[in-house]
Amino acid sequence: MSGEILFLAHRMPFPPDRGDKIRSHHILKALADLAPVHVACFAESGADRAHEAELAAVAASHCLADRTKPLMLAGIESLLRREPVSLSAFRHAGLAGYVERLLRERPIDTIYVFSGQMGQYVPQGWSGRLVVDLVDVDSAKFEAYAAEKAWPTRWVDAREGRLLRAEESRLAGIADRTLLVSEAEAALFRSRVDASHAAKVVALGNGVDFSAFDPAQTAPHPQLAAAPGPHLVFTGQMDYPPNVAAARRVARSILPAVRRHHPQAQFHIVGRAPAAELRALDGQGGVRVWGEVPAVQPFLRAADLVVAPLAIARGVQNKVLEAMAMARPVLLSPDAAAGIGATDGEHLAVEDDDAAFARRALELLSRPEQGSAMGAAARRFVVERMSWPAMLAPLPALVGRGAERPGHRDAA
Repeated sequence: MSGEILFLAHRMPFPPDRGDKIRSHHILKALADLAPVHVACFAESGADRAHEAELAAVAASHCLADRTKPLMLAGIESLLRREPVSLSAFRHAGLAGYVERLLRERPIDTIYVFSGQMGQYVPQGWSGRLVVDLVDVDSAKFEAYAAEKAWPTRWVDAREGRLLRAEESRLAGIADRTLLVSEAEAALFRSRVDASHAAKVVALGNGVDFSAFDPAQTAPHPQLAAAPGPHLVFTGQMDYPPNVAAARRVARSILPAVRRHHPQAQFHIVGRAPAAELRALDGQGGVRVWGEVPAVQPFLRAADLVVAPLAIARGVQNKVLEAMAMARPVLLSPDAAAGIGATDGEHLAVEDDDAAFARRALELLSRPEQGSAMGAAARRFVVERMSWPAMLAPLPALVGRGAERPGHRDAA
């Protein structure tokens, strides 16, 4: 195939400063090396708009639509249309018009859909190649939310999970390839769609920019370096419910157990838009809530232990890969470790319940040489196996620009 590519993304791929944007950023740049790429995506803030020139430098053309629809309006539309709120929230007439004009005027032969919300912009009867990158199984995530919530939130999340599952199945039926971020996630998705679509479902993993996350090029954050510790660090988008729940879990259950042995231990919550319930923890019992910071690397570099006790974690956690690249010991839940392929006790530490998590944290903190060896092994692991070029090597074939690897069936 030698035509052009349309890239549809639910968020602006610049700057690559959160999980989904990191993946879309690297995939977009890899696609731009293969063919002219036209990008339709959403800006969620002025900070996104400030990076529009970087998007323009990569894309042959682009439409950056402001995502301003109130959630309440999206919810009403979803009820009227009997569709997921996720689709209503990302419906935009201007972006739809751009896509329609582009497909009419440019030699587009491939559409790459990044995140299922954007599948609605693929026209009916599209005859070119279609790659749908779901990243992870969003419907399963909402099902998990529903299982933990009380009514009426349970009903809302269960409805979203049910309708998203139908939309994911529809996309799997029309796509030449459906991509998930790990083989475990791909296997889960295959189990949820018609068997005739399962052969077109493949894993395309996340990588890590280990040159940007290099402990040799990063000084520890001065405030952490000067303060007594030990220091536990958690990074992420801090209004994302699984991250909020994980941070609360550390602050309320795990940190107190650590502080019984290390009274000056501190827990640092690092990431933009911390939820009100997290901001309320700032300054209490060794908890520090930093909010958005210019870079997370200095916090990771200063950490005695990076923690990620996520109870709900779909796909591969970029925050874990980044901490591993920074050669820090990482203690995480089984869900957060899924899809990475690292070995418990060698590259990272995995525990489930709070008591076991606290015991393992104390073990690692009491044996700093063990933590240092684990961190060094973690960095070697990601450098050798999980660079972005290595992880995206199958991409040309997936979009019809090269031969398929063994295990990938060409459906075009």
